Amino acid sequence: MREIDPMWIATDAHEGVRAQPRKDLPPPPHWRLEAVVATERPRSLGVGADGDTLVFVWDRDTSDVWTLSVDDPTPRRLTTGRQLAPFWEDTQPVLSPDGGTVAYGDEGAVWVVPSTGGAPRRLCEGSSPVWIDDARLVIGVERDDRTTRLAVVDVADPFPRRLTTGCPETGDEWGAAVSPDGATVAYVFWRRDDLRAMEICVVDVASGEVQTLSGEPAMADRGPAWSPDGTWIAFTSERSGWNEVHLVRPDGTDARQLTADAGDFAGLAWSPDGLRIAASRARRGRFDLVTVDAATGEVATVATGGAWTAPGWTRDGALVAEYTDYATPSELRLVHANGDVEVLLAPAPAAVTAAPHVEPEDVVYRSFDGTEIHGFLYRPAGASADAPVPAILYPHGGPTSYYGEEWDGHAQYFVDRGYAWLAINFRGSTTYGRDFERLNHGDWGVGDTKDCLAAADFLAGLDWVDGSRLGVFGASYGSYMALLSVTDDPEHRFRLGVCKYGDCDIRTSWAQGDREGVQDLERMMGPPSANRAAYDAGSPFDRLAQVRAPLLIAHGLLDERVHPAQSEQLVAELRRLGGKTFEYVTYPTEAHGFLRADPQLDFYRRLERFLDWHLM
Repeated sequence: MREIDPMWIATDAHEGVRAQPRKDLPPPPHWRLEAVVATERPRSLGVGADGDTLVFVWDRDTSDVWTLSVDDPTPRRLTTGRQLAPFWEDTQPVLSPDGGTVAYGDEGAVWVVPSTGGAPRRLCEGSSPVWIDDARLVIGVERDDRTTRLAVVDVADPFPRRLTTGCPETGDEWGAAVSPDGATVAYVFWRRDDLRAMEICVVDVASGEVQTLSGEPAMADRGPAWSPDGTWIAFTSERSGWNEVHLVRPDGTDARQLTADAGDFAGLAWSPDGLRIAASRARRGRFDLVTVDAATGEVATVATGGAWTAPGWTRDGALVAEYTDYATPSELRLVHANGDVEVLLAPAPAAVTAAPHVEPEDVVYRSFDGTEIHGFLYRPAGASADAPVPAILYPHGGPTSYYGEEWDGHAQYFVDRGYAWLAINFRGSTTYGRDFERLNHGDWGVGDTKDCLAAADFLAGLDWVDGSRLGVFGASYGSYMALLSVTDDPEHRFRLGVCKYGDCDIRTSWAQGDREGVQDLERMMGPPSANRAAYDAGSPFDRLAQVRAPLLIAHGLLDERVHPAQSEQLVAELRRLGGKTFEYVTYPTEAHGFLRADPQLDFYRRLERFLDWHLM
């Protein structure tokens, strides 16, 4: 096993007995962490105007931009040295209409590179480029860390010009989509005076004149996509209770809901003939690839999930998309019109593809108030009433996110090691409809924590799980859930907690976080000044004296979303209280998400040692 260079670690501290390697436990029979960490991901897929050229980001040792042809799927690398970026914050590279240039974001700036190869060129500060024509781009520009505005930039003379005039100053402009004739841009306006409201607007590129096409108080409309003839704009809206597909004319007339399919649609892409709209449709943690009849709204399932994302049309009417499921790391796939599926790029290591994957079971349990909570339960080989196993509860991050049927190599590794693994979609999760998603609005850390405690009771009720050997582990909001679960539980159901770059005090986190994170917190909780009691109830920091379980705490020192001061505050209070067992590690190169191989390996080896010592 390769040793980790100390250069990757900034802080390595502990109180109480540090977890030791278990010499009596052999390694998992089929899985190795080195193979999990080495598994690459192609993502952020886009299709050129020719319907043949694909441009995408490939997460390896970097997050560089690549292209390949549908006709000849040999990948070609366009950039080198682009820093690793988390998929949830990165933007999609885009090919110019003539196919000659790729624009992309990196290091807070917009860059262009010839699609046939050449030296990348930095244009200007900005993000999320979208081509107007072969010479101009729409980009996002952040103003004084307060708002994001759309601007036009000429590739030959890259000095941004604000796109919109006369629109409200209190809000963000994003999600630009350019009309087929290049004269108009549709975009999303996120209102600052109602953070749950997002509107679809259009702006005339020449004059900057803005018209609002859709929007309702406390409802989110997003993802505008133009029909090929420019007569319709499709978008998704949650106003019906799900993110269904809607249509509106560019002048704001004939607005209507197109689908009524009880699913969350995303990634809308019109077919070249304008008759259908491709999309992913999410329900209960799975994402199907579907098409929508643009006239009738009829939904046809092209391929079931797993998870299909970022669909696009080829020139012969096939669909390309990213795909993953529990046994399949991310791939780029081509789905032909007859339903046949062709793999274009599958970079997973042979050590991963050859390893047996445990298929998760869909489970449902009732929480404290009767709310139904759905999750994915992995059962290790050999678990039985005669040989019950320890179990890990895994609440996801977000919180406005989900755990779905996607490849999870870390879960597979620990299941191979003998742990049951339950990943739950607590209240506030997506893919279960708007009402479920909003159950934690004004209620961070209370009802959702009780969902975690109910999950522990569910696990303890399984005859093949040892209910006295339960742990809880999460990252970001999942870390916050883990800390709350070992703090606000008088029954002390969990024997350990693992906190990976999470909050301990949402009052101070509100003051420390970046703009996007703070706005998202206020979208659900309001500012602390207006909802102090809820912030107090959702801050486990005040109640850390109740913690009995040992904690593993990890944070990246470059984290701007959840500032590393949150873990510093947690550790300082545990030390002040005395008698607490914890391990604390920080990584100087990592931000919100451990992306580099060595910090990942170090953390997951620590996690393995910690789980084995306290649960096995």
